[in-house]
Amino acid sequence: MRYEKPITIVLVLAYIAGLVGLHVPAVAPLFKLLTPLNLLGTLAALLYFHTDWQRSFYFYIALAVLTGFFVEVLGVETGYIFGGPYAYGAGLGPKVLGVPPVIGINWLVLTYAFGSICERLPWRIYIKTAIAATGMVALDLLIEPVAIHLDFWTWFGRPIPIQNYVGWWLVAAVLLSIWYGLPFRKENRLAGLLIGLQLFFFAGNLLLLQLTK
Repeated sequence: MRYEKPITIVLVLAYIAGLVGLHVPAVAPLFKLLTPLNLLGTLAALLYFHTDWQRSFYFYIALAVLTGFFVEVLGVETGYIFGGPYAYGAGLGPKVLGVPPVIGINWLVLTYAFGSICERLPWRIYIKTAIAATGMVALDLLIEPVAIHLDFWTWFGRPIPIQNYVGWWLVAAVLLSIWYGLPFRKENRLAGLLIGLQLFFFAGNLLLLQLTK
């Protein structure tokens, strides 16, 4: 695919720079401001590698973004879905109804990437859905403590509730079941690298936070 190598290099360097920059006090505020742009760039790269632009795929984009956003609005307003009161900070940019719109993009990126990876598994759709949703929850175990430290969101000093992970799994499973049911090709050559970079970024941040305590 045209531009595959430069896009891959830029994406890898962006995640490495983000990991390092967030732990250098002189530039950490700038890198926090750039976090939403990095997520948008990640989505752009993922979509560039998408190969089957059908109406059903446009439907999934809208569904995942809007579902992710409004589920978070409901969670912030009621505390029911994810197990208690939480709020978004300034780390993910401007907010609408108390939630940064970019969070909907995060749901799209993660369900797309995990769904694409698990598409290769030779099993029934419900098994692939369960595995992909479980992968998202495993990643969230790394995301939560880092996100709190970076002011992405806060649980107001409370322990992260187990229901948060159950809620993540259920929302992800619903979206992924629709993803697999829609008639478009699911393969994406960037998906595996993207999840690897997410693991690298959040695991690296978590390690650096532990070392600097």
